[in-house]
Amino acid sequence: MTMSSNPPESAPRGVHPLEVLAPFRRIRASPLRNLIYTLVWNCLIGLVLAVAEEWLFHRSGPFGPRLVAMLIGANVVGFLIHGALYGLRRFAPMAVSGKGWRPRLAQMAVSGIGALLGIGLMRVVLSNAHPLDALRSGPMITIAVYAAGTAIIIRLVLFAGERRIERETQAARQQEQIAAAGRMLAEARLRALQAQIEPHFLYNTLANVVSLIDTQPAQARRMLERFIDYLRASLAASRGDTATLGGELDLIRAYLDVLGVRMGARLRYRIEADADTRALPIAPMLLQPLVENAIMHGIEPKMEGGEVLVRARLVEDALCVEVSDSGMGLGHAPPRPGGGVGLTNLRERVRQLHGPTAGLQLIENQPCGVTSRLLLPLTKVTPSTPPAP
Repeated sequence: MTMSSNPPESAPRGVHPLEVLAPFRRIRASPLRNLIYTLVWNCLIGLVLAVAEEWLFHRSGPFGPRLVAMLIGANVVGFLIHGALYGLRRFAPMAVSGKGWRPRLAQMAVSGIGALLGIGLMRVVLSNAHPLDALRSGPMITIAVYAAGTAIIIRLVLFAGERRIERETQAARQQEQIAAAGRMLAEARLRALQAQIEPHFLYNTLANVVSLIDTQPAQARRMLERFIDYLRASLAASRGDTATLGGELDLIRAYLDVLGVRMGARLRYRIEADADTRALPIAPMLLQPLVENAIMHGIEPKMEGGEVLVRARLVEDALCVEVSDSGMGLGHAPPRPGGGVGLTNLRERVRQLHGPTAGLQLIENQPCGVTSRLLLPLTKVTPSTPPAP
């Protein structure tokens, strides 16, 4: 017949007996909502009691007046209990804070007092008796028994609501743990993918250096120097939980420099980002898969090669990073083993690290090429799993 609204460490604020029914949990708790819920709850209790009395005792006379009297009585008792609990919570919050039997006993006590006053008042009004008649031992014992029973029933209903919210809270915590485990798994997969990709790139680069040593020593030296720069930046990125956009762009520049020595005039690139944008935080190794995808599926299959443009800018409340190429375009490049898996994994990683508002879009350029657009909300990056020492 009332609500129980305690501090977070006890019953959650806004718990109401009517919330045992799922449809009534959809409305956000507020004082007005709780008053309306108390009215509805009291009327339901009055209706049930009136029907039960009619069915058990087969009273003579019309049912309507008895129903009205029962509804009035249930609301008087219910709102007195509502007020008693509200006063306890308002003027003695320490009495209902925390866990254990004391706050629950305090709630039962004030519920019993409210029920005692309400039942006594209705007994006097409905029987047209003198108020002092309710203080006699016989009526007083009956009223006390009803009041104690009412307080116990209310406490049981509220306890069921508290347990339900505890279960929901525990389920929410488990979902958070599952999401955290998912992020850890995504990072582990990323590390494994890096472990597979980097040796391939390493072997190809060293093979190119060896082939250039005799014929083009200057080119071999430049390729080796840029490859050292790439390894240094890659190692720093792999050991960090977060990075800056500037650091990631430096890694991309070193990677493209190495490929530029091998591909020569077939590969041209530009990187555009202002100083403020470069200082923004970003999860490590988000951009390199996009550049690798542009090279492997766009530029390399094209006889005359092409250009890669990496551009970063702010779009409203998000960081927009675009990797554009003038290569073969969607559907024109020959298939490669694992094609599409890297971008799928990257989409999932972006969603887990930056939330559901982040995303990766593929846009076909005109007259040729593809743009990979990465949209990241300007919020704190979720830390990734620290790498093993």
